Amino acid sequence: MRRVVVIGGGIIGLAVARELVLRGAEVTVLEKEDRWGAHQTGHNSNVVHAGLYYRPGSFKARMSVAGNHSIVDFAREHGVPVEVCGKLVVATGERELPALGVLAERAAANGVPARLVSPAEAREYEPEVACVRALRVESTAIIDFPAVCAALARSLESAGADLRLNAPALGIRPRAGGGVEVATGDGVVRADALVNCAGLQSDRIARLAGLRPRARIVPFRGEYYELRPERRHLVRGLIYPVPDPALPFLGVHLTRMLDGSVHAGPNAVLALRREGYRWSDVSLGDLAEVARFPGTWRLARRYAFPVGLDEVRRSLSRRRFAASLARLVPAVGPDDIVRHGSGVRAQALLPDGSLVDDFLIETAPDQVHVLNAPSPAATSALEIAKHVADQVGS
Repeated sequence: MRRVVVIGGGIIGLAVARELVLRGAEVTVLEKEDRWGAHQTGHNSNVVHAGLYYRPGSFKARMSVAGNHSIVDFAREHGVPVEVCGKLVVATGERELPALGVLAERAAANGVPARLVSPAEAREYEPEVACVRALRVESTAIIDFPAVCAALARSLESAGADLRLNAPALGIRPRAGGGVEVATGDGVVRADALVNCAGLQSDRIARLAGLRPRARIVPFRGEYYELRPERRHLVRGLIYPVPDPALPFLGVHLTRMLDGSVHAGPNAVLALRREGYRWSDVSLGDLAEVARFPGTWRLARRYAFPVGLDEVRRSLSRRRFAASLARLVPAVGPDDIVRHGSGVRAQALLPDGSLVDDFLIETAPDQVHVLNAPSPAATSALEIAKHVADQVGS
């Protein structure tokens, strides 16, 4: 029986482990935190994406469209809360109409059920929305991704997988004759193959394993607000802006959650620590690593002004954050929102300053490294797992 060690216990790592177990492998999962899905999986908007944003034929397009179905089916099978509610992407001015048209074309190319609607039709879904045109996307869903992780872990436990929390990988080396050895605080794990699903730490794990990955992880913090309970009626479902095609993020949006609360966000600012969820979370070592990487400065020259500065201002000002929301729902004001945590996105950056737009998976003998898996990775987790398991078996 083939033995595989998976580093990282977020939704990708657990999904990969499950897929490998289904294919007959003996699997050990190493997670450095004391719980599953502690970072990106546990700090996102819990949206199951439909797949309309992504370049046709890309990993993101193919895997998110397939994942939209497979993750919903998994949730229903395992009793995880999920609701297929659809969403609106709204153009708030005439200048956004060409980009909205491109989204509609991408949706059609990717096989996503979506249609352009008039302002009157949009208000049938969202009475408070402001738009000149909108794209109605039927297959978008909301889900509890941490609960998906818990279900994956239970499935792995039932199958006899070796699941280890509080078990960071401290060293990795190849074994004579093939395979790898991974040092942990509790000893050495020996396996025929290694899969790196370490998210925010994925490039570091790759270097620990002897690779020189072409991309570096640069962390971006996304901050959320939520509507006060008495203002939740302003949003019935999911309302998104037309994204700026020059940027990798979707823009601040409004999402009704499974419990009826309405989250707003996220924005995107450089995190001052790999796992830094607040401005006060600072790591001089992490900052020095970011500063030494030439791609950081090339990215800054491209986006720091005015985009980056505007994001920082919005981070520090509830009024500015509310103004972004009011473009979508004019009735939302600064007094209607309160802070509600944040997440950190592991964004892969190349030395030339370009952001890696697609999922990035690199291989070496007896090793597979998932080096870029931002949104819609949670949506696509079971599909990414199949692709990674294919790489392990090849």
